[in-house]
Amino acid sequence: MDRLIQRLRHLDDWARGWGWASLIANGALVVTGGVVRLTGSGLGCPTWPRCTEDSLTPHGAYDIHSVIEFGNRMLTWVLVVVAVGTFVAAWQSGRRDLRRIALVMALGIPAQAVIGGITVLTDLNPWVVSLHMLCSMAIVALAVFFLERLDRPAPAVPPRGATLGLAWATFGAAWAVFYIGTVVTGAGPHAGDSASKRNGLSALQMSQLHADFVFLFVGLTIGLLFAAVATGAPASTRRVIVLLLAIEVGQGTIGFVQYFTDLPVVLVGFHMLGSALTSGAVAWALVRVREPAAA
Repeated sequence: MDRLIQRLRHLDDWARGWGWASLIANGALVVTGGVVRLTGSGLGCPTWPRCTEDSLTPHGAYDIHSVIEFGNRMLTWVLVVVAVGTFVAAWQSGRRDLRRIALVMALGIPAQAVIGGITVLTDLNPWVVSLHMLCSMAIVALAVFFLERLDRPAPAVPPRGATLGLAWATFGAAWAVFYIGTVVTGAGPHAGDSASKRNGLSALQMSQLHADFVFLFVGLTIGLLFAAVATGAPASTRRVIVLLLAIEVGQGTIGFVQYFTDLPVVLVGFHMLGSALTSGAVAWALVRVREPAAA
């Protein structure tokens, strides 16, 4: 018991582990949220915060949809534990930069729960559903920032430069792609429940707009790579940008294939996983361009 108490007093020694746990858990939430939607289980628990009118669990009303939706809700408690652990570790470290990032990540979990509740109570309104996914992806990016900050505290003087401006433009283009992707989903067939309404926009036109921004995103990433090489950025920075570009190419390939094969659920699921990976990678690239490592 004494050993356990001593370990709890030094949770900051586990900060890296908590950071990775936050990254993995929130990335998993993106995927499990996709499973809920792709299996039509969005209203497997038709109310909130209870699963049914009479119970917090789908007691006596188990079917595959209720199990999937309830399982996704239970993941929230895992996220709560991870968020609390991350925040306590950051607080014990005594570093303001880590505390701020951990606090925002922790606040994202109740925000997710509220958005999820509104999603159910509005019968899977596609505009609300989009916020649910975007919130998870934002926490993924924050987890990457947290992990980077462990080794490199924020500089006293914020860096500037044309390459950094290009990195921010790439980051902004990524989030434009993410948001338009949720709009495409809201116009498409995978509503999360057969009775849920769509956003009323043209799936064809929104898909074209999404593709246009993907090309912009890829073009900016290629430009960022050339800028990093031209300015003599460290090899570690260039490798992160190459990784981001590789993920983008994979995502784009899956996106085009799924579009021309009528959105098979397996490919859509991999596309959602790729979105979480892209969110983490573009955040990593931004930090590495902003504050290059020595090697």
